[in-house]
Amino acid sequence: MYRPEYLEKFTREVFEKMGCSPEDAKMATDVFIAAELRGYSSHGMIRIKDYFQLWQAGRINIKPDVRVVHESPSTAVVDGDGAIGMIAATKSMQIAIEKARTAGTGWVSTRGSNHYGFAGYYSMMALKHDMIGISLTIANPLVAPTFSIEPMLGTNPISVSVPAGKYPPFVSDFSTTPIARGKLAIAAKKGEKIPLGWVQDADGVPSDDPDIITKGGSMVTLGGTAQHGSHKGYALSAIVDILSAVLSGANFGPFCPPSLAFLPVKEEKVGEGTGHFFGAMRIDGFQKPEVFKAQMDKWIETFRAAKPAKGHDRVLIPGDIEREREAQISKEGINVIVPVQKEMKEIADFFGIPFEMN
Repeated sequence: MYRPEYLEKFTREVFEKMGCSPEDAKMATDVFIAAELRGYSSHGMIRIKDYFQLWQAGRINIKPDVRVVHESPSTAVVDGDGAIGMIAATKSMQIAIEKARTAGTGWVSTRGSNHYGFAGYYSMMALKHDMIGISLTIANPLVAPTFSIEPMLGTNPISVSVPAGKYPPFVSDFSTTPIARGKLAIAAKKGEKIPLGWVQDADGVPSDDPDIITKGGSMVTLGGTAQHGSHKGYALSAIVDILSAVLSGANFGPFCPPSLAFLPVKEEKVGEGTGHFFGAMRIDGFQKPEVFKAQMDKWIETFRAAKPAKGHDRVLIPGDIEREREAQISKEGINVIVPVQKEMKEIADFFGIPFEMN
C-alpha cells in the first residue's frame, strides 16, 4: 500500500520532469490521486504510462496556452492547445463556474485537449460553490455503435454532481459503455477473463478476452446488445460526442485522437484534439439553496428507504460507494498492482527520481 502523499509527490515530479510548470503538474496530479482515492484505479496510476508515452511521442503540449476562443455571458469554447487533459479540463470547469456566478449557469465546450481522467472530479468542483456540476468527455474510439463492428465512439462518460443539505452530495459518474477501458487494461494485466457483454470480437461475437480490442475487436455501448438496450447507450454516447466535440470544434467520434501512444492518429481530422463539455448551475438561480437542499435530503431519504432486493442490505445513492472507498483508502493506503508499479519504476528510473516498489 502507498500513502496518498507518496504517490502525489511521485506523480507531480513525473509531470514536472516532462516539463510542466509546478502549477500544471499539481493540477494534473490532483486528478490522478483523487481517482485512486475514490476507487477509480482504472483512471489513476495505471494512466501514468499512457501520458509518459504520449509525451515521448510528442503528442501533448506541456506548455499550453489554454484560452477562451469564443464566448457569451454564460457560454464559452475553450481551446486546450494540446494540453494534458486534466489541465485543460480543470481550467474549463473553473470558467464554467465563474460564468455561473454572474449568469446563473455556465457552459463550456472544450477542444484541443487530451484524456482528462475521471469525469466526476470536474462535476464535483461545483459542489463547494452551491452549484450543480456537469462533466462529459469523448475518448478513444474503441466502441462500436449498435449493430456495428467498427469502433466509432469512446466510452464517453457522464458525471452530474448535486449538493444536498445534511447528507453527502449526489455524485453520478458513469461511462456510456458497460465498463471503462481502463478496467479492461487492469483485467488484462491480472490475466483475468471478463464477463460477456462488455466487448465483442472482430466479427461482433461477444468475447471474454480483455485484450480483444488489440485483436480487431471493440467495446460495446451500455446495454451490451440491442435486446438489452444498447441503442440507448449508443444515444447517450452520441449526445456526449456532439456536446463535447461537434459543439466545440474538436474531433468527433472515430476522429478523436487516441490517448494511447501505440494507436495511430488518423490522418483525417475534423477538428482540434479531444473535446469535453462542462456545466455549472447555481442553485439560487432556481430557488433558495436551503429549500433545494432540504428537498434533496428528502429525495435521498426516500430512496434510501426503498426496500432492498434479496441479498442486498440497502439501496445506494450515487456517490455512496466512492465516498466509502475514499474514507477507507485514505486510511489504509492506495493499492497499486505490481505490473503498474513496474511501469512506474521504469518511468522513475528514466527521469532519475525515487520510487519504491512494495
